[in-house]
Amino acid sequence: MTAVDAAPDSREAVRQLVLVSAVQVMAVATWFAASAAAPALRAEWDIGQVGEALLTIGVQIGFVAGALASAVTNLPDRVHPPRLMGIGAAVAAVATLATALVVDGPAAAVALRLVTGAALALVYPVGMKIVVSWFEDRRGLAVSVMVGSLALGSIFPQLISGTLDEAWRTALVVSALLALVAALLQRWVRVGPLVGASEGFRPAAVVDVWRASAPRLANLGYLGHMWELYAVWAWAPAYLTASLVARDQPASRGLVGVVVFVAFGVCGLLGCLVAGWAGDRIGRARAATAAMLVSGACCLLAAVAFGGPLWVLVPLLMVWGASVIADSAMFSACLGTVVDQRYVGTALTLQTALGFLLTVVTIQLVPVVASAAGWPVAVALLSVGPLLGSIAMVRLTPLLPDRV
Repeated sequence: MTAVDAAPDSREAVRQLVLVSAVQVMAVATWFAASAAAPALRAEWDIGQVGEALLTIGVQIGFVAGALASAVTNLPDRVHPPRLMGIGAAVAAVATLATALVVDGPAAAVALRLVTGAALALVYPVGMKIVVSWFEDRRGLAVSVMVGSLALGSIFPQLISGTLDEAWRTALVVSALLALVAALLQRWVRVGPLVGASEGFRPAAVVDVWRASAPRLANLGYLGHMWELYAVWAWAPAYLTASLVARDQPASRGLVGVVVFVAFGVCGLLGCLVAGWAGDRIGRARAATAAMLVSGACCLLAAVAFGGPLWVLVPLLMVWGASVIADSAMFSACLGTVVDQRYVGTALTLQTALGFLLTVVTIQLVPVVASAAGWPVAVALLSVGPLLGSIAMVRLTPLLPDRV
């Protein structure tokens, strides 16, 4: 593939970071589009918590299938990345639009959610590769900006659905149109100079990622992070609603949507920026460890604070929202440094595939535990992931170059 003749960490690199981040925000708005509309769908389609979970799990499973197929075929290292990203955004847009305009039941909606997830597997990991190809000294901060964009885009449907209330089809159309704009923006995205030339189809590159200690530990840390992340994003609205109801306070969709968007979208973006800045100075593995310890503590504090007043819950959710995503970029930046540069795209895609496969378990597990034992137990259970992930990152730290 052809890279632009420009220096890493240059003005052109910053311009490309802005473009890729914009693509991410708009394309991944399709991710939780149906999940955000679940309260309205619950009444219209008579779906319970299991059906609601399937709307999210469908995207996760589709993403895993698409990412694994992409990794095994080395697709991100064989096809021009911006073109691949644009195709993914366009397919996600069409699938979401079809959900809004054609579907009239949960079965077809889940099927289209699978398609959406598979399409997004061509957007997020590939965008990560493009960003890594442009930055060297400021790689941690650059990847953090892109991951912050993922957080903002993923949570944005909560704000859209909260604003539009029962008009869930309109909310999905808005998300689909944003993804179509993302598909058009890829025309101006370019690959940077820090990318190795792929040797073509090589399935063994997937195995190589797990043979060396450093890539394996980076992936284990990422798995601990993913145990928590998407379960929190998927069920934070339900947790907040249940907590308000337990206190006999009104829990309007508008209020819940705004709180969740600010806490996990805006604060998530800010958390990524702070972690990226810190990672480039104290080391990315150390920054990831710190973020996971904070988010793990928030899981436990959320269990204690359940049913508490908003002036306690909102600050806690903001810290949780900032820390739960802050470490995500660190794993990608670390992995992008320690793997064969010819197969960075394959390694990053495999990492995300394994992580999202794990999210299928936790997204389904949280409502089951919440129904059986209550929300405090369900959110406390999520602390296991960041705790184990932080141990992996502590072990990874001495294996990395300075400041990585």
